[in-house]
Amino acid sequence: MSCKEIICIVCPMGCHLQVAENPNMEEVYEVAGNKCPRGKVYGINEMVNPTRVLTTTIKIENAPLKRLPVKTNGVVPKDKIFQCMEVINKVKVASPVNMGDVIVSNILNTGVDIVASRSMR
Repeated sequence: MSCKEIICIVCPMGCHLQVAENPNMEEVYEVAGNKCPRGKVYGINEMVNPTRVLTTTIKIENAPLKRLPVKTNGVVPKDKIFQCMEVINKVKVASPVNMGDVIVSNILNTGVDIVASRSMR
C-alpha cells in the first residue's frame, strides 16, 4: 500500500494529510489527518485528478498600470498550467476592462475562462 503526504489547501487550517491506496476496501483511497470532510475530498482529488485555480497577469494598453490581474473562473488540470500560461502570455488587452470580463474563453478546451480580477480604465 503506497502512501502520499500532502498539505490540504482547501482552507487556512493546512492539514497534513496522509493519502493511501486501499485496494481491499470499497473506497480506493483512505485519507487521514483531515480535520474536516473537505480535506478528504481534496486528498482523493489530488491523487485522482489534481486541479488548480490559475492566477496571473496579462499585458494591458492605455491603462495606468502595465499588467492586469486575471484568474480562471474554475479549476484547470494541474498538468495544463504551463500550457495555459503559454496562451495567456501571448494575450494583450486594451482598457477599459471591467472585473469579470472574459479575456480568454474556454482556454485549452477545458471549459474554463480567463477573467479579469479587477477593473481598469
